[in-house]
Amino acid sequence: MRVNNTMWSEVLVTVVMGTLVYWVFRRTRRKVLKTEDGWWGAGAPPVGGDDDSIRPFTISHSQEEMEDLYRRLDATRPVSSLEDSQFHYGMNSQCLAKVVSYWRRDYDWRRQVDKINQYPHYKTTIEGIDVHYVHVKPQSLPVGAHTVPIVLVHGWPGSFYEFYGLIPLLTAAVAPGNTDGPHLEVICPSLPGYGFSGAPHKKGFNSVCAARVFNKLMSRLGFQQYYAHGGDWGGLVTTNMAQLEPEAVKGLHINFAPSTSPSVAMVTSLMLGRRFPSLFGFTPFDLQRLFPLTETLLLEPVRESGYMHIQATKPDTVGRGLNDSPVGLAAYILEKFSTWTDKSFKNLEDGGLTRKFSLDDLLTNVMIYWTSGCIVSSMRFYKENFSELGAPHTKVPVYVPTGVACFPNELMHAPRLWVKQKYHNLRSYSPMARGGHFAAMEEPGLMAEDLLAFISMTEKKK
Repeated sequence: MRVNNTMWSEVLVTVVMGTLVYWVFRRTRRKVLKTEDGWWGAGAPPVGGDDDSIRPFTISHSQEEMEDLYRRLDATRPVSSLEDSQFHYGMNSQCLAKVVSYWRRDYDWRRQVDKINQYPHYKTTIEGIDVHYVHVKPQSLPVGAHTVPIVLVHGWPGSFYEFYGLIPLLTAAVAPGNTDGPHLEVICPSLPGYGFSGAPHKKGFNSVCAARVFNKLMSRLGFQQYYAHGGDWGGLVTTNMAQLEPEAVKGLHINFAPSTSPSVAMVTSLMLGRRFPSLFGFTPFDLQRLFPLTETLLLEPVRESGYMHIQATKPDTVGRGLNDSPVGLAAYILEKFSTWTDKSFKNLEDGGLTRKFSLDDLLTNVMIYWTSGCIVSSMRFYKENFSELGAPHTKVPVYVPTGVACFPNELMHAPRLWVKQKYHNLRSYSPMARGGHFAAMEEPGLMAEDLLAFISMTEKKK
C-alpha cells in the first residue's frame, strides 16, 4: 500500500511539473504571424505564376500630360475662405491660390522628374502586383566593407519621395557619425496602390499583405536578412514584416508606433500617470504630449480624423473627385503637410507649408499621386485595414530588435511603457528634438542619425 502511495505521489508530481513546464512554454513561446499567399492581379493567376524578373523603370513625362494639367488648373473654380479662418477649416483658399499659381507658372515637373530619376528605379511582379522600388547602393566602399540592406516604407499621403533627403545620408560611404559603418544599401518601394506600384484588383489587400509582398521583394533581391524602417502606414507594414519573418528582419526602426490593444498597464498609466509619472516611467516629454486627456485623446483626434472615417468607409466616392481635380488633390494632401507637421500651423494663413518643406518638394509628392492616378487606390488601404479591427497581427508581439524615434509633433504619442507592450525587444527609444509626422522628409538629418545609431548598436550586439 505504501508503494502504491509513493507511486501515485510520483505520478502526481510528474503531472503537476509537466503541466507547469507546458504552461511556461506556452507563455514564453514566441508567436509568429501566419499568412497565406494571395493573388491581387486582374482575373485568375497565370498558370506559371508571377514573372519574377527585375525590370529597370524610369519615371517619364510628356507634353500632353502637362497640357492636361494646365487646362485643369486654369479651369478651377475658386472658393473664398471665411475671414480669419487660417487653416482651421482645412486648406486656406488664399494659400491654395498661391500654390496653384506657382504650380502653373513656376514649378518645373521635368526638372523634378530628373531629380526623381537620379536613383535607379525598378519594377518586379509579386502576387500579381507590379511593385515599384528605388534601389540605392553606396557609391564607394572601403576595402573589405560590406553593405547592410534596409527597406524604407512610406505612408499616406506620402510616397517613396519622402525619403529622398534621407537616402544620401544613409548610403554615404562615410555618413555623419558613420565612419566605422554600417554601410547601408537602401531599398525604397512604393506601397501597392501608391505611386508607381500597381494597385490591387481584389478586395482585402491590407498591411499584412503589403508586408508579405515586401518580404518577398527583399528575398527576390537576394537578401536573407535586412533592416526595416517606416512611418505612418510604413510603421505598421514594417512591424508586420517583422512579425511574419522575425529571422529575416534583423532590426525594426519606426517613427510611428502602431497602437496595441489597450492593456491594463496602458489604461492604468492614463488614469494615474499625471499624478504619479515616475511610477510609469513618464518623462516631462510624455506628460506634455499625453495630458490633458480630453484634448489629446478626444478633441484633437476628432479634429484630425475626418479623412480617416471617409477613407475607411467610402474611399471611392471622394476619391473620384480628387482624381479629376489637381487643385482638389493638392488641397486634400497639402493640408496634411501643414497640421500633421505642427498642429499650431493651423493658426497661420499659409499653414506653415514652406517652414519645413519646399514648395517644389510638396508639389512633387502631389504630382506622383496625380500622374500615377493613385489617389483612389491609396485611400482604399484604409478601408482594407479598418475592416479588420482586432486582426491577428494586433495581438502578436514583435521580438526583433526595435528602435523608436519619437518626434514631438507626431499625431499620436506612445510612451516607452506603451511601446514595450508590443515591441518586446526595444533597444532604443529616442525623444527627438523637433519634427512631426513626415519626419524623414522634414528632419532627414535627425532621422539618419537615430537610424544609423540603432543599426550600429544592433550590428555590434549581433
